[in-house]
Amino acid sequence: MTTECDFLVIGAGISGAAAGYELAAHGRVIVLEAESAPGYHSTGRSAALYTRNFGNPTVRAFNRASLPFLTTPPDGFADHPLLTPRGALTIGGAEKRPDIDKLLAIGAADGSIIEVSPARALELAPHLRPEAVAYATHEAGVLDMDVAAIHQGFLRGLRARGGTVVCDAGVSALDRRDGRWQATTRAGIFAAAVAVNAAGAWADGVAAMAGAKPVGLVPKRRTGIIVELPPGTDTRRWPAVDEAGYGSYVKPETGRVMASPGDATPVEPGDAQPDDLDVAIIADWLERNTRIPVRRIARKWAGLRCFVGDDSPVCGFDEAAEGFFWLCGQGGYGIMMSHSLGRAAASLITRGDLPADIAAAGVTPPDIAPARLRSLQSAG
Repeated sequence: MTTECDFLVIGAGISGAAAGYELAAHGRVIVLEAESAPGYHSTGRSAALYTRNFGNPTVRAFNRASLPFLTTPPDGFADHPLLTPRGALTIGGAEKRPDIDKLLAIGAADGSIIEVSPARALELAPHLRPEAVAYATHEAGVLDMDVAAIHQGFLRGLRARGGTVVCDAGVSALDRRDGRWQATTRAGIFAAAVAVNAAGAWADGVAAMAGAKPVGLVPKRRTGIIVELPPGTDTRRWPAVDEAGYGSYVKPETGRVMASPGDATPVEPGDAQPDDLDVAIIADWLERNTRIPVRRIARKWAGLRCFVGDDSPVCGFDEAAEGFFWLCGQGGYGIMMSHSLGRAAASLITRGDLPADIAAAGVTPPDIAPARLRSLQSAG
């Protein structure tokens, strides 16, 4: 027996959940998740920081377009704020001056990133060592994100609009028959006119089942650790701190910090595990650049961020496989982009164009379409 719907979304991570939520306003949606629960891989292993100034210009446009929704979600989406103030410092030694200048240039238009003196940086982040700060910038608008609440809000909203999430439903075959995609899974067979490939690190594999050419997706491992702080340490006013040039970073949490070396090691799709060398690198960085004692690492983990050749997301119909829609390659910005990219996907699928605010930010459908990557691959 085949279960029919209008839109079949493959992957229930943040991108698939957001797209399913938006598409459910236009028809019947079924989201297929390979794991026993949504969000096991990249979504559940995010650094959980929002900044409108991360990424290339296309990514920044999507980041900024998501802010109104994340700031004021619709009634019933979540029972507490999705974003809370944090702020961020970017620091660097003398050799990092070019990276500091690039960051200041990004924030120059709206004054969102300002340079601060080393003395001011140490006032904002008293856990830093003075020798770590030759130059520093401050971005007050960086916010903590409640990733679980955002993800669950999309899934809850999807179900409220009549959509369905099916777990333990990894796709083993995907065929086009009589104008509809038919997905074979352990949970049954599902069919729809449109299949949305939101499979994260596995997106090129799903495309191969559909007979579509890969977009050259590269999963990259990022390692994180949790270090407990001495009892009584008050982190409420501490900003997040990162090393200029997208290097190591440390984010305060209640009674502890999360830190990462900012590694980006290409790996095969799978359940990413932390590398001992990367764990040692970030522990050493904390000891050298902060006053945080690394006596014991309470937890270590790794997650996958997926990139394509130009580091912009892939969001559009495949030019050769009818009804096959790509939604992948968020490059670690998937939580920030979730609402705007979900809206973009739904708009391109149902209307053939982008939402007005995203188009007004200078993004065009070809900028994010899979076809532009074929050109990159041919040129390479």
